[in-house]
Amino acid sequence: MNFSLLLVIAVALSGLLCLLDMLVWRPRRRARLAGAEAASGGELGSAEREKLVKEPWPIDYARSFFPVLLVVLVVRSFIIEPFQIPSGSMRPTLKVGDFILVNKYAYGLRLPVINTKFLDVADPERGDVMVFRYPQEPSVNFIKRVVGLPGDQVRYQGKQLYVNGEAVTKTLVEKGPEASPRQLLLSETLRDDPHAIYNNPLDPGPQMRRVTVPEGHYFVMGDNRDHSNDSRYWGFVPEGNIVGRAFAVWMHWDGGLPSFTSVRSIE
Repeated sequence: MNFSLLLVIAVALSGLLCLLDMLVWRPRRRARLAGAEAASGGELGSAEREKLVKEPWPIDYARSFFPVLLVVLVVRSFIIEPFQIPSGSMRPTLKVGDFILVNKYAYGLRLPVINTKFLDVADPERGDVMVFRYPQEPSVNFIKRVVGLPGDQVRYQGKQLYVNGEAVTKTLVEKGPEASPRQLLLSETLRDDPHAIYNNPLDPGPQMRRVTVPEGHYFVMGDNRDHSNDSRYWGFVPEGNIVGRAFAVWMHWDGGLPSFTSVRSIE
């Protein structure tokens, strides 16, 4: 279900009804009221008056919901949009059941539904956690970390990431974390701020030759390096598929009671 499309349609329909009522139907109701008052000699009862000026229920609903729907559309399209994490590809940074907030203006403002950018703000940077429409199925949203910018040369071999010929720095934090006894928890630094990743030493994982990121595209990877469907398998993310930058976890829900103890910024 394309929620953005449904929201745009709802805003358009409710707004159109409000506009037609203001320009056409409300003046007609007032004219009928004036005619009835003139015919009755100014002795029209309150019940009859109310009946003549009462808005039909579709107009009543449209006037009530239009401002709310419009605010939701503007906020969701241009400011912040919530998402839920459906898979473990970004562990340990993001867990299944995390509810995140995505900054919709960080990489420029885009029209809802058609996703066309109409205002440039900034470009993604290495290390950003980015939400985008999956290139092979644009109706599905993915979330990964940006590791390669346009023009970068990226290689992944022996569980080591190389960008422009240099190995990306990573250090061991913990062997076999409690939640993932076969994983190595490491700290990797793509920019100034390090982030956590998982590697499984028992899994050979994919080996990827050096590729050059085309202009207008980005190379992305999941932090759970051995369990992530990312650019190593299906290629680059076009700039037109970008949704926004994930910046915070505001709730976690795994089927029980919602938890707000995991509220945090996303590194």
